Formats: sequence, C-alpha cells, structure tokens
Amino acid sequence: MDARSMIRVIAASAVMLFFVGTGLSQTAEPPTTQRIALLTAIEGVVGPATARHIEIAVRTAREHNAEVLILRINTPGGLATSMREIIAEILGSTIPVVGWVAPPGAHAASAGTYILYATHVAAMAPGTNLGAATPVQIGGGFPGMPQERQDERKEEKKGDEKAKDEKGLPSGSTMDAKAVNDAVAFIRSLAEMRGRNAEWAERAVREAASLSAERARDEKVIDLVAEDVPALLAAVDGRSVLAGGVNRTLATQGLTVERLDPGIVTRMLGILADPNVAFLLLMIGVYGLIFEFVNPGAIGPGVIGAICLVLGLYALNQLPLNYAGLALIALGIAMMVAEAITPTFGVLGLGGGVALVIGAAMLIDADVPAFRISWWVIAGTATVSGGVLIMLLGYVWRTHRRGPVADLVGVDAQVLSWSGEQGYVWAQGERWRARGAAGLVSGEQVRVSGRDGLTLVIGNTSNRRPHDEEGEKT
Repeated sequence: MDARSMIRVIAASAVMLFFVGTGLSQTAEPPTTQRIALLTAIEGVVGPATARHIEIAVRTAREHNAEVLILRINTPGGLATSMREIIAEILGSTIPVVGWVAPPGAHAASAGTYILYATHVAAMAPGTNLGAATPVQIGGGFPGMPQERQDERKEEKKGDEKAKDEKGLPSGSTMDAKAVNDAVAFIRSLAEMRGRNAEWAERAVREAASLSAERARDEKVIDLVAEDVPALLAAVDGRSVLAGGVNRTLATQGLTVERLDPGIVTRMLGILADPNVAFLLLMIGVYGLIFEFVNPGAIGPGVIGAICLVLGLYALNQLPLNYAGLALIALGIAMMVAEAITPTFGVLGLGGGVALVIGAAMLIDADVPAFRISWWVIAGTATVSGGVLIMLLGYVWRTHRRGPVADLVGVDAQVLSWSGEQGYVWAQGERWRARGAAGLVSGEQVRVSGRDGLTLVIGNTSNRRPHDEEGEKT
C-alpha cells in the first residue's frame, strides 16, 4: 500500500468513526408515544465528559418531552468549571430534574453537593451521604505533613487573616477567604432558589460538614429519602416545581423509566480527558513528527504523530491548562531536538529533560488529584526521553571516535541528482556528494574512482544507461 492509499484509508476510517460516534451518542432512544422518566447517572470524578453527558441528557429529555430527568449521583467531586456547566444546564432545563444520591453507599461530595442543591427535587437513598463541599485548594493540609505542623499552619493563617502585606496586597489567607466566600455565595444562592437549608450549605463549604440521608432530610437539606426508582417516582408525584419559569405539578406515578447511558463519543472524551492520556498522546505526537522529519518519506510515524498530537491538544483544551507548563514542555522537546541535530554532548539534552519534567508536573492547573498527571507517567516519559538521548549521544561519541570512512574506490554507485559536473550519488547505503563528468543523469550507474574528503570522484560509468539498453533491445 502506497502513502496516498494509506492516507485515504485513515481519512475514511476517521470519517466513519465520526458518524458512528455521532449516531451512537445516546445508547438509549426513549420512545415518544408514552410518558417517560429519563434516568442517567453522574458517576466518578466530574469533568468535561460528565458535563457533555448531562448536556445531552437535558436536551434528550426536552426533545422527548419527558416528565422528569433523574440524575443518579455518586461522585467524590471534580472540576469547578465542569460543575458550573452542569448546574447551568440544570437551571436552564424546562424539564424538572430530580437529583438522587444512589445506590446505598454512594455519596455526593464536593461538586456533587452543589449539583444536588441545584436540582428541582433533591433525594437520597438510605446509606448515602453528602457534603464536604470546601474547595480542595482551601481545605486540608498538605499530604504527608504531621498533624502538629498542620495545626501550626492553621494558627499562622489565623494570624495572617488579621493583617495584610505592608504594601497593601492581600495575604494568602485573604485570597483563600475570597475563594471560600465565592463558593459560599454560590451554594447559598442555589439553596435559596430551591428553598433548602442555606445555613447548612454554608457550613458544608466553610467547615466541610457532611450529613447522612436521614439527617439531611430532617434538616431540610434534601426533600426526601427513596430506596429505589419506583419509590422515588411515587414520592415526587404531585410535587410542584418551577422549571423553565413555569410552575409544574409532577405526575410521575407509574411512569416508564428509560435509561440514558453515555455514548461512544462521550466515553472517548472521558478517556481523552484523563491528563495522563492527554500527556502521553502529546508526547507520542511530538516524537512521531520528529522521527518523520529525521526520516522523510517514512509516512507512518508522521501520520500517527499528527493524529496523536491533534488528539492530545484537543484533550488538553478540555482541561484547566497551565500554559507555563506547556511552554516548558515545548522548550524541553526543542532542546532535545537541538541536541540531536547539533550535539552538545548532553548539555542541551539534560536541560531539556529537566524542563520536560517540570513542565509536565505543572501542566494541569487543577487541585483535584484525579486531574493531575501521575508522577509515574512523568518518570516514565522522562526515562524514555533520556534513553533516546543517551542513544543519540552514544552514536555521536562513536562517530566522533571512529576513524576515516571505508575506502569506496571501485564501488558502484547510483546517481541521485546531477547538475554540470557535480551532484549526489547513492553508494554503500549512504548519500554522498560527488563530482565527475558532465551529462550524468538521475538513475545512472557509475563507479567511484577516488575520494576527496567527503566528496566522491566519479570515473567511467560501470554500466550502460537503462534507457540505452532498452533502446538497443528495441
């Protein structure tokens, strides 16, 4: 298969995957001839894929005129940007949204608490909990710090709250307080909109408070406790909610429940939104293009590298990116490439490796552990890059210590290109500059009669030209 055929196959496959993914973006198509309750889930860390899935769910519920959209919640939290996108979809929905923390053992922590407060009806299954909505960068100490040291830091921060920098700039604790106050204002506004306990919502942010399902119902944090979906539909039947600016009385008794699972495109987005995958795709893409430039015409590394680079950049675009980290990664790669092109015996290569590690460590600007690049991935990438660099340095060192090249006198060669009395020939698997008689043409077989430094001297041709032999045969 030639290069053009390979590119056509890859392009056709990409188009096919796009249309298949678009067609399967919803794995369940609710019927339009009966009243339904649409059920979907928010599971795992809240990220860009979750926000996209909820957007599809709200749109599907509206298109099929569902009576309610049930969000089954089980999440430890996630990105604040994705959380706000989900809440915006819920607040703008014309279909009532029922938030339900389930199954037993599930929790709606951090971002999950905000989302539950935003729903039109909030419910929990027995044996579940919610709360701990303090922003991660605000709450808790640093991993591995002794408790005594954490207590000292708390005392220091209390002292800092009473003072500012001499130049009038806010202290670090003041900046933290601004972030906490913003989160408090946001969750209180949701609580007041839905008529729920705003005081406890503030405690969930400021003090990382948590509640069980029964206590949450008693303190009016949620509306009801339901063990399963039929019990949930029976409990919300007859409730009046404000959705899309219109008061609606829910009629959910005996509704057909249709499940909406994430489609293939959403699943792919969830995989790509993993910062480790995004980083690896970025590195594979860059190295693929480097190998293609070093070996022009290989096609394979270039095609794979271009696809991986585009996917990596798209994935990083979905994440809170630190552009300083991205710049350090680009600088590190550039220094390694410069080491390969103009060897400095490790100076540029070592500096590039250090820049790569630092850039990878600070690439994702998120305080959620699930959205940080693993140190194992960083170490592995740095090790592979270092191994490639060592191989290049070893090759350069061997080349530097190697004696004169083997004598090519009397060896047959093939003309690659020729102009006047000089050009390039292919001899012993290498491309050489050469000089000789005028009139040589590309493809002609010649014989090396001497060598002047790195330039070969071409004597008489070793064979007749191919077209001359064909002429004699004809």
